[in-house]
Amino acid sequence: MGDSRVFRVPLRARTPRGARKRRAVRIPGAARAVLACLPGIAAALGLVLCAAGVDRTTAREAHPVAARPSVAHPAAKPRIVPRSAWIADAGRSQPPPRYDDRVVAVFIHHTDSPNGYDCADAPRIIRYLYAGQTGSRDWDDIGYNFVVDRCGTVYEGRAGGVDRPVTGAHTQGFNHRTAGIAALGTFTAGVPVPQAMTDAIAALAAWKLGLSGTDPRAGVRLVSSNSLSRWASGTTVTLPALAGHDDGYMTSCPGAALAARLPAIRQTAARLQGRR
Repeated sequence: MGDSRVFRVPLRARTPRGARKRRAVRIPGAARAVLACLPGIAAALGLVLCAAGVDRTTAREAHPVAARPSVAHPAAKPRIVPRSAWIADAGRSQPPPRYDDRVVAVFIHHTDSPNGYDCADAPRIIRYLYAGQTGSRDWDDIGYNFVVDRCGTVYEGRAGGVDRPVTGAHTQGFNHRTAGIAALGTFTAGVPVPQAMTDAIAALAAWKLGLSGTDPRAGVRLVSSNSLSRWASGTTVTLPALAGHDDGYMTSCPGAALAARLPAIRQTAARLQGRR
């Protein structure tokens, strides 16, 4: 499945309508949810979420399915901390996860939250992000598939299984056949991006894209599922296999500093796949 469309707009110019409601009535077709950079639990840590809405898609809505490539360049799976480590008693009843046929692209985000945290506090901060999205926004789950802290620890985000192509709620119009990787912090121009963080993002992307045989340096064809993205619904576009949130949606996420590191992250991810 594909998600793509974006019309560059100022960061927070639009307030997402949230992902799928926990008790939403099943609606045929693709429902739209707008999520750009949203306020998180301001009362707790003044966190701001940087995510884009999830598009509802029923199992019968077919997207073009290309022949599955052979995995000629697999990468080692990095250590991923399960969501049970951060969700604690904040978990709630939610609909079953949705899946695509494979993941051919990853979108990189930042959570637009404070940077000066102790890495031991990362689970608590992720729990606040989750609470902001499932509480005030009434989403069914955290939108990101993975969260990476400044020490390079990778956390499972959205439920459904890290090895499976779980449909996320991270990039409006492009949640299908993609995974959302969020860097825990704010990485606007001039802000240092920890090397441990970028190394972990590269390793995670190399492994996740390697499951479909995708070169992290390549361009991939995705279909926008929502006209709130940069492209009208149904438009097929070519985007980087390792893309920034702003490649698919009108936002300043993942921040200028992290966006500037993406070319190097792509090269590292390709090397980890054994590519030249």
